Amino acid sequence: MKKKSVSMLLATAMVVSLLTGCGSKNNSAADTTKEETQTEATAEAAADESNDTTADNAGEETTITVFAAKSLNQVMEELITNFQETHPNVNVQGSYDSSGTLLTQIEEGAACDVFFSAAVKQMDQLDETDGLVVDGTRHNVVNNQVCLVTYKESNTEVTSLEDLNKASSIALADGSVPVGKYTRQALVNTGILEKADDVSTIPTATVSEALGGVEINECANVGAVTSAVAEGSNEVGTVYYSDTYGLEDRLEILQVIPYDLTGDVIYPVAQVQNPEAEELESTTAKEFIDFLITDDAKTIFRKYYFDTDVEN
Repeated sequence: MKKKSVSMLLATAMVVSLLTGCGSKNNSAADTTKEETQTEATAEAAADESNDTTADNAGEETTITVFAAKSLNQVMEELITNFQETHPNVNVQGSYDSSGTLLTQIEEGAACDVFFSAAVKQMDQLDETDGLVVDGTRHNVVNNQVCLVTYKESNTEVTSLEDLNKASSIALADGSVPVGKYTRQALVNTGILEKADDVSTIPTATVSEALGGVEINECANVGAVTSAVAEGSNEVGTVYYSDTYGLEDRLEILQVIPYDLTGDVIYPVAQVQNPEAEELESTTAKEFIDFLITDDAKTIFRKYYFDTDVEN
C-alpha cells in the first residue's frame, strides 16, 4: 500500500512538471510573437514616414526662369510644355529678347537660372568675362541660318545681298543683336561693307551709306524685324530661318545666306549662377538644360527649322 502511494506521488509530480514546462514554453513563444509584431509595426511605421517624406519632396513646387533669344520664342514654348508634362510641379518662366539685352539684364543682377543665347559671343562674355556660368552646364544646342526675306507679293527687285541696294526699305537688327551681327558679317564678306575688328560695332547709318542711302529700320530684336517685313512695313529684312516658321503664307525667302558668309549661327545654353536660387531650383534648372539636349527635344527643334547637327 505504501509503495503504491509513492508511485502515485511521483506520477503527479511529473505531470505538474510537464504542465509547468509547457506553460513556460507557450509564454515564451507568445512573448516572442508579441515582440516580432511590435518590431514589424515599428518598421512599417518608419517606412510609411519615409514614403510620406519622399512624396512631400516629389510634390514640392519650384519655378525656374529661362532667358532665351527672341528667335527661340516659339520652339521654347513647346519645349517648356513638354518638360512640364514630366515635371508637373515645375513652373518654367520664359523671358525672350535679343541675346545682348538679356545678357545685360543678367549682368545687372536680374534673377535668371538658364541663359539660351543666339550667339556664342554673348555666352562667352557671360562665361569667360563675367564668370556667371555654372561649370559643366554649357552646351551648343542648335545651329540656325540667316535668311533675306520679303513679304508675299512685294514684287521686290532684290534677289540676294548682292543687290540689296535695290530695296526701298530694309528692316535690320542692331549690331548688338546676333542676327544684326551676322548680317553685317555677311555684308563684309560680300564686299559691301569694309572690314572691322568687331562687325557688331558697325553703325546702321554706315550700312545705309554702303547701300546707297537706302532707308533702314533699326530693330531691337529679330522678332521686330520679322514683324516689320511680314506686315509690309519694310520691303526686305534679315531674319533666321526658324523665324519663318508659321509665316510661310506671309513671308518669302529671297536668299538663305550660306555659312561661309555669316559663319556658324550656334545657339549655346548654360545654367546661370543665381545666388537667390534654392537647391531645388538649381537642380531643376540643370535638369531642364539636360532635357534640351535629348533626342526628344531635338525632334521639336527640327520641327521649327533649327539644325540640331552641331558639335557640343
